[in-house]
Amino acid sequence: MTALKALQKPPRLRRGDRVATVSLSWGGAGDAEILWRYQQGRRRLEEQFGLEVVEMPHTLKGTQFVYEHPEKRAEDLMAAFADPAIKGIFACIGGDDSVRMLPFIDFSVIRKNPKVFLGYSDTTITHLICLKAGLSSFYGPSVLAEFAENVAMYPYTAHWVEKVLFQGEPIGPIPAPESWTSEYLPWLEENKDTMRKMQPNSGYEVLQGEGVVQGRLIGGCVEVLEMAKQTELWPRGQDWSDVILFLETSEDQPKPMYLEYWLRNYGSQGILQQIKGLIVGKPYNNTYYEEYKTSIGKILAEVGRGDLPVLYNASFGHTAPMMILPYGALAEIDCETASFQIVEGGVL
Repeated sequence: MTALKALQKPPRLRRGDRVATVSLSWGGAGDAEILWRYQQGRRRLEEQFGLEVVEMPHTLKGTQFVYEHPEKRAEDLMAAFADPAIKGIFACIGGDDSVRMLPFIDFSVIRKNPKVFLGYSDTTITHLICLKAGLSSFYGPSVLAEFAENVAMYPYTAHWVEKVLFQGEPIGPIPAPESWTSEYLPWLEENKDTMRKMQPNSGYEVLQGEGVVQGRLIGGCVEVLEMAKQTELWPRGQDWSDVILFLETSEDQPKPMYLEYWLRNYGSQGILQQIKGLIVGKPYNNTYYEEYKTSIGKILAEVGRGDLPVLYNASFGHTAPMMILPYGALAEIDCETASFQIVEGGVL
């Protein structure tokens, strides 16, 4: 596993760049009843960010085909990385079985062709694939969800797309958004002009820890990370030193006892004993908001990490709007001011 500090940063995106969309897990982007939603996300990439969007051969093959052919998903990913005309790769959506691509991945193709890769949720697996290949990738919005948001993209999300993917200077402070939503509106074309209801956001919480800590970012959707444990993708040993680990839960809203089970395994591996800090995403619909805090404190106490800085209620996952987190980038948690920043750029 390439040390996080040594990860290659991809070249920044520029208006006019060609980017590819890929379906690496769920293939719904190509289903007839959802295709309008994909096209809406595509238009945003083109009109709002000035990108030329192309689909890979199997991007729009639909749910059944994509499910039955993980080798074709991997083929699309490899082809997108290998094509010098393509400057960025955007995941259409997550799902639950990206890990089935693993036997068909050529890590050298990614290593030799660094470029922006963006997605979240089940796309966590592909981020770990990029990590193993030595490339910094970006935990952030997907085409079908955030780029295709009803009426317009949330300004907070759009700001971080511009700042993180198109600009090379240090990303800097990332304040919490003023409002949030997890409201579920069915992806029906008649809903496309209906905005989801927003709620006031309470901002970051420091659950424990003191002072200022720095570390390099790694993490993802906690349920998906479970599928990666003990595979060749899983960082081991000293790979976890000097890390700020970021974790978020999905719309499945796992019960607190499961979060405890999973975190206890991180302790059994010695991961919690090594990391410099922990950032936890806002739970979907704020379900188990208080219970998760109790569970996190309980497990950290078990492994003697009552000192570990924990920043809670961050917006980088299954609630909207969202920031973008570059894997391997040097980040900072300030426990005294309950603030978070990324002190270097994500792209060259």
